[in-house]
Amino acid sequence: MQNYNESEIINIGTGEDISIAELARMIKEVVGYTGKIIWDTTKPNGTPRKLLDVTKLHNLGWHHNMSLREGISHTVSWFLDNYYKDK
Repeated sequence: MQNYNESEIINIGTGEDISIAELARMIKEVVGYTGKIIWDTTKPNGTPRKLLDVTKLHNLGWHHNMSLREGISHTVSWFLDNYYKDK
C-alpha cells in the first residue's frame, strides 16, 4: 500500500463469503463461549451476501496470509493479554 496513490477504496479480505450465523458460531468457538446464541427473528436478516471483491488488492500483489478464524483467535489473544494492563 506504500505505492498505492489512488482515491478509490480497496477492500481488504480473504475473498471468501461467510454468513453471520457461521461467524457467530466461529467466534463462540474461539472464545470458548458455551452458552446459546439467541437470534431475534423479529428483526430483518440483513444483507444476504457480504463478500468483498478483493481483485484490486490481489492485483497490487497483496494476499491474506491467515484465515478469518486465525485472525479472530489472534485478536482475542491480544485482547486478553492487553486489556487489563492499563487498568
